[in-house]
Amino acid sequence: MGNTKPTRKKPKNGEAKNSEVSQGRHRFHCTICSHAKCEEIEQAFLTWTSPVWIAKQYGVSRDSVYRHAHALSLFDKRRRNLHYALDRIIEKAGDVEVSATAVVSAVAAYAKINANGQWVERSEHINLNELFDRMTREEMMAYAENGTLPAWFEHTLGATGSDSQGGGNDR
Repeated sequence: MGNTKPTRKKPKNGEAKNSEVSQGRHRFHCTICSHAKCEEIEQAFLTWTSPVWIAKQYGVSRDSVYRHAHALSLFDKRRRNLHYALDRIIEKAGDVEVSATAVVSAVAAYAKINANGQWVERSEHINLNELFDRMTREEMMAYAENGTLPAWFEHTLGATGSDSQGGGNDR
């Protein structure tokens, strides 16, 4: 068996590596930590401002922004702030050429992210039995005779068989 040198696994971009970083050593050498506007730089990073823009704006290197973010585990906090990234996309919709699909997709994604930055699939369940129980005798008779549902019933359901794409009840 020959001498094998242990290899350190290099973290992927965006992964926290603070377990490998001495905080004291980092703070001593870090141009961001010693910067007069350190808090502003961190806030800009957390709100999805481009590290390239941050570097130019504050006179630091892009690499130092990333090193600082890794050392202080800012990537995890940043991921929880996905609303900021989507806010930027949605706000720019009027300023740049984007397709309606891109804007709708960004808005839809925005609606599915909770305050903790977690993706949440929302679903709505409607109990049709309860809706039929709410119908008056006259409304039930109209439905039995000619299939006419009251306006409040259709509004509660959204699209009904008569105006859905399928033309029938697919459930």
